[in-house]
Amino acid sequence: MKHFFLPFEKTKGFSYSAKSIERLSEYEKYQLSFHPERPKYLDYLAVFDNVEECLSSDLHGSCLIQTHRAELRRDGVAWPVMLIGQQSAPTSDFGELTRIMQDEAEVKKWNHGMPTPVAFGKAIEAIAIAERENRTVITVIDTAGADPTEESEAGGIAWKIGRCMQSLAEATVPTISVIINRGCSGGAIALTGCDAVLAMEYSTYLVISPEACSSILFHTRNKANLAAEISQITSKEGLKNGIVDELIPEPAGPAHRFPAEALESFREVLGRRIEAFGKAPVESLQERRIERWRKIGQWETATEEQIASYEKQVSNFIPKPERNLFIPRHKRCRNDEKRQIADPVLYSKLLSNNFVCCVCGFRYTRLTAHDYIGLLLDENSFTEHPETRYIVDRDILGFPDYAVKLREAREKNGMATALITGDGTVEGREVVVCATSFGFLGGSFCMSTGEKIWRASRIAIERRRPLIVQAAGGGARMHEGCSSMVSIPKIHLALSLVEQAGLPVITIVTDPTLGGVAIGFGSRGIRIFEHNAGNIGFSGKRVIEQYTGKKTSKEFQTTGWLQQKGFVDLVAHPLELKSRIAGIIANRTPEQP
Repeated sequence: MKHFFLPFEKTKGFSYSAKSIERLSEYEKYQLSFHPERPKYLDYLAVFDNVEECLSSDLHGSCLIQTHRAELRRDGVAWPVMLIGQQSAPTSDFGELTRIMQDEAEVKKWNHGMPTPVAFGKAIEAIAIAERENRTVITVIDTAGADPTEESEAGGIAWKIGRCMQSLAEATVPTISVIINRGCSGGAIALTGCDAVLAMEYSTYLVISPEACSSILFHTRNKANLAAEISQITSKEGLKNGIVDELIPEPAGPAHRFPAEALESFREVLGRRIEAFGKAPVESLQERRIERWRKIGQWETATEEQIASYEKQVSNFIPKPERNLFIPRHKRCRNDEKRQIADPVLYSKLLSNNFVCCVCGFRYTRLTAHDYIGLLLDENSFTEHPETRYIVDRDILGFPDYAVKLREAREKNGMATALITGDGTVEGREVVVCATSFGFLGGSFCMSTGEKIWRASRIAIERRRPLIVQAAGGGARMHEGCSSMVSIPKIHLALSLVEQAGLPVITIVTDPTLGGVAIGFGSRGIRIFEHNAGNIGFSGKRVIEQYTGKKTSKEFQTTGWLQQKGFVDLVAHPLELKSRIAGIIANRTPEQP
């Protein structure tokens, strides 16, 4: 078979014209964005000169991100670039692809198009080379997402993705990202936190696949088209929502049928951007970067009266029983032999174990933002920032039941959003603190979280105070589409600015810290992992088990497991957090005026 045809390509009257494509369903547009014959990263190398591969590796998954030194010529000027490209499959030649994919070793090598920690590590190294050699960084995006396996978690995939975003945020050279096909989830956001984001006309940019979104929202994968429509995943909608800066036209039609025209269009638009960055003063790069990311995200503003209607202190901390030493055991406790355990639990033992059952690993409670503020700060020292107090989540997509869920979350948690910021003191030293409640829509990373951390970071810099961020949450919020995910690089830049000002960023990693939260602020600063925390990493346990078809190891994604893998330097029980933070601040904070 020389060519592959999607079902709609076989229908009578379909002509590859702009009008024909516009009439496609949203899910069909999604399918079009990763048509196996669309040009891939290695095809786009044809528009560059003096292409030289660097950082070649044979390690598993390394081929999913490839790196090349190159030049792009424009009006007689050769602009040096570092290309960091996601190569989602070995070739765009469908006949050749069919032959290659019959080889079991090749199938394993290409890992379903999903980069591993090794691949992201290569990208980090390439950014450093680009800085040394004064090359503009060009990231080329084409991915279904990052690798969701226990092996990748053991390789620190969450921290590698976070480090990619940090490297781009701190890069001393201009950075440009181009989404050529499908840019999905953490695999895409790892390399799109750039000074400009371009997208091919028929590409897609999304936080979660339509199938997965449909499964969560409607409990079936059969409504993927509706999920795609709701989530606004096309590059054109990304432009409308302010998360794509410019579309690269596919003037003759989709790139898999008209590759030469698509490549020429890519050359023209990218060349213009590189030239503009190259001619701008280097000294203003950070200022322009800050201004770009300051504008990212959308939110509403609440009134004091609205906040007062639901604001309250909510605590999930289990207090010591007044009359005895025990509390009831949870009803589903089973030991390794699957025998039910019914005896009550000694409170002092449960507390020392950070409310985790020592028999089955069940977590009895997850603390709230108010609990952590009480544990971290001196009594009654917390004052919420007026700069962030009135920010509330905005339903930019009209997502089903999102407005209702937000109202319920505010009433239940006594907070305007999942994250609260303010000033306080730790053993008398002034700090800025950000705290998250997992109970507020799973603490998911959203546009309000990005904006609140951005503003809290600016406050920390202005007032010369350490920044403490308590991390909890399970991914980027699908209710806000890709805009929620794009706020993650925004906070990486904000936290880098705090560190560059000579102030410590201290992150408390709690249970759970996954996905967008983990690769965002969960990956930054001086990290204190909470004693006996679990569910810490990139992909959730259930996602990994469904993908691989096998159970994860018993201690998987716990603080202890991460410590064994070498990703944990500091561990503290919740009751010890304040003293540990006080010690860090005393040693690392410049004298306050």
